[in-house]
Amino acid sequence: MALNVKDLRIVSSAFTALERIPKRYTSEGENISPPLEWSGLPAGTKQLALICHDPDAPLPDGFTHWTIYGIPANVSQLAEAGGSKFTEGMNSSDKPGYTGPAPPAGHGPHHYYFWLYALDKELDLKPSLNREQLLNAIADHVIEQARLVGIYER
Repeated sequence: MALNVKDLRIVSSAFTALERIPKRYTSEGENISPPLEWSGLPAGTKQLALICHDPDAPLPDGFTHWTIYGIPANVSQLAEAGGSKFTEGMNSSDKPGYTGPAPPAGHGPHHYYFWLYALDKELDLKPSLNREQLLNAIADHVIEQARLVGIYER
């Protein structure tokens, strides 16, 4: 997958880049996904995929909090707790859907990367893909990607 960052942007009304994610969206709070919106889709975008990943987790591949895909190109946002109408894959807890930040207490700040991928093809992917499976499935179809990074620590 080639890195391509141009005009695609992803933001949240709940937190800004490199700011603390509100407790509401963590496993200590309501454990619901934050609202997200995006703009600047590149020409030829047919579908979108999104991954939330914590590379600071003390695991070999970090911790995946959310994989969601099959998002039509005409969708420009996900409302708070709003991912279930699209295909959700498995998180690192081996469960479908979103699971909020829960870094080990005293482990310091963790960075949560919300990666948005614009795809050049409508992919008919089966449910329950994990992060690695999703990245492999979309690798040849990513036109552009953008990220929003939030921080949380206990």
